[in-house]
Amino acid sequence: MNKKIAVLGSGSWGTALAILAARNGCQTLLWGHNQAHMALLAQDRENKRYLPDLAFPENLTVTSDLAEVAGFCSLMLVSVPSHAFKDTLLKLKAHLTGDVQIAWATKGFNPDDGSLLHEVVADIFSAQTPAALLSGPSFAKEVAAELPTAITIASSQPDFAALLADILHSERFRTYTNSDLIGVEVGGAVKNVMAIAAGIADGLGFGANTRAALITRGLNEMIRLGVKLGGKQETFMGLAGLGDLILTCTDDQSRNRRFGLALGQGKDPTAAIQEIDQEIEGISAAKETFLLAQKFGIDMPITEQTYKVLYEGLAPLAAVQNLLAREQKAES
Repeated sequence: MNKKIAVLGSGSWGTALAILAARNGCQTLLWGHNQAHMALLAQDRENKRYLPDLAFPENLTVTSDLAEVAGFCSLMLVSVPSHAFKDTLLKLKAHLTGDVQIAWATKGFNPDDGSLLHEVVADIFSAQTPAALLSGPSFAKEVAAELPTAITIASSQPDFAALLADILHSERFRTYTNSDLIGVEVGGAVKNVMAIAAGIADGLGFGANTRAALITRGLNEMIRLGVKLGGKQETFMGLAGLGDLILTCTDDQSRNRRFGLALGQGKDPTAAIQEIDQEIEGISAAKETFLLAQKFGIDMPITEQTYKVLYEGLAPLAAVQNLLAREQKAES
């Protein structure tokens, strides 16, 4: 392969994707905004903070200079937190002189107005700009360690989805394409809210019954919001819906689940965030999801109670009691 890709975001997931692309023979440039951190990555040839003991391939280089990124290639894979997504693209655009293709592995909504990230891409560039999202059940450490993983690449442009699949697909990393960009985006954002809720339930000492019920009813909430926004119901039964939901609600590699566990155990939220020391996307996603549910009149009780715990100081046990006290109803 004689392909190039720039990965924007040097956290665990961005680094893992950059390593994957480079291992597949792609000339890869990894960008991070912190100059000192990127200097360490260049010196150590690994990301000791987020993915220790995983050496960079020779064809993976690093930079903190967006001008260098803009001059390296036209294919960008953005893996920054959702709150930094818009600003990163705006700064990148200032250095671009030609066409660009934008893919992202960011999961969440635009915190400015709750819009979907493909809408942010279209606003900054154009509706014709090739755009795609990577999502699905995938922990960065396991991808970098070459443990078998399957993800979805969602795009309304099949040729662009196929290009990304060609770059990322390997014997241990399987890529499926999907045309339902909205459904995949909603699934990737809302599952983090449910992971916090699942963590809270487990932190309170509830069992597997509770967790299974929460995941199932959480999926129902995800579908209701996703379909209302224009997604397809079947998308939520796939990798980027149910698959990612199960992963992040049940495994302690999930930052969102660990944060919920801490809350359920009575720990201070600020201390829990500092202890995890990585982005916890579900915190902002809970607010944005709750506001969207309010805007469209969608019943999302798990989301609502999680929002109240995070933003209104509701005690976690009281949130569970509120859910159990809801009026009896048919399942569907």
